[in-house]
Amino acid sequence: MSRAYTNSSSVARAYDNWTNDALLERLWGDHIHLGHYGSPPRRRDFRGAKVDFVHALVRWSGLDKLPRGSRLLDVGCGIGGSARILAADYGFDVLGISISQAQIARAKALTPEQLSDHCHFAVMDALALGFDDHRFDAVWSVEACPHMADKQRYADELLRVLRPGGLLAVADWNRRDDTQTPLSPLERWVMRRLLDDWAHPEFASIEGLRGHLQDSNHADGVRVAIADWSKPTLPSWIDSILEGLRRPAAVLGLGPRGVVLGLREVPTILLMHWAFTTGLMQFGVFKGQKPG
Repeated sequence: MSRAYTNSSSVARAYDNWTNDALLERLWGDHIHLGHYGSPPRRRDFRGAKVDFVHALVRWSGLDKLPRGSRLLDVGCGIGGSARILAADYGFDVLGISISQAQIARAKALTPEQLSDHCHFAVMDALALGFDDHRFDAVWSVEACPHMADKQRYADELLRVLRPGGLLAVADWNRRDDTQTPLSPLERWVMRRLLDDWAHPEFASIEGLRGHLQDSNHADGVRVAIADWSKPTLPSWIDSILEGLRRPAAVLGLGPRGVVLGLREVPTILLMHWAFTTGLMQFGVFKGQKPG
């Protein structure tokens, strides 16, 4: 079945299928994003690196300075791995949203009772957040923007629901700015595969997404700082494949279908690794505080 982006429903369908297949969760745990391996990167457990990523982004963005009980929106929460860390370790009241009904159902099922008062989940389109303006003390979004056809509207919604004085923390897969260095024929072919294989309409560049955030009608003068975390996150791609060898029962436990599902993802993962190694892709992080 094709996973090329056609509309927001194609994104929801892709994530419903990934969640119902259960392979990614069995291999990678409840945090399906990339890991952070330090600077310089060091060898470590893949799942531990994913937890480290959450803490690294919290510290870099200044979210660790927020008081316990702060209201945080996690846009593109997956099956809730980051949201649970943010609630358990920092005491935030977290609401995670995803366009995938299967992801939200699984996120709720994985959330222990002791976190249930501080960690909630809802099905929602990130381009049409169902909240009043200035609702949240912090907005967090990791690897969600590539699925957004309208990058400016995505930025607008993140900032619209952020209160004056609130903090923004975003991490994203970004493409190289091809207005400065045009893509070669090989790079164009790779880029098309990266878009079509995982339901992405387009990638923003780091500077492009910062521009969308700072130019938003809801920015209120926010200045967005950026950094490139391509190197500390790069080992994630090969580790995500090696997990199949480290945890063979996770794949074999699903029978022959699990092997087929795993093999389907390997070419795209290898292309992602190549793209981030060569600079065709970059891992951008973005932080800002709304003037209060």
